[in-house]
Amino acid sequence: MDDGNDVYMRSWTGTILGPHNSVHEGRIYQLKLFCDKDYPEKPPNVRFYSRINMTCVNQETGMVEPKQFSLLANWNRDYTMEDILTEIKREMAAPYNRKLQQPPDGSTF
Repeated sequence: MDDGNDVYMRSWTGTILGPHNSVHEGRIYQLKLFCDKDYPEKPPNVRFYSRINMTCVNQETGMVEPKQFSLLANWNRDYTMEDILTEIKREMAAPYNRKLQQPPDGSTF
């Protein structure tokens, strides 16, 4: 959680270690997950703080685009924050993302 005083537990920070055998290997990515008042009926907003080049990430804002990311597009109220982070890591290792040229390590949105 980002704010220990947030009684609604809406704002979270996630960390993903880049998957092996990909351009992401050895990198650490930080994300923000924000749960609106409709959560868990609707998915949280997911935004990369660390710059990353992936097909489902808006390159101007770092937002994970729900229409481009199946877990958010097909949201189920039983999904967890861990499920989101695990699926993003799986996407990083997918053939269409694993070799995309990346911004310099440590750059942020």
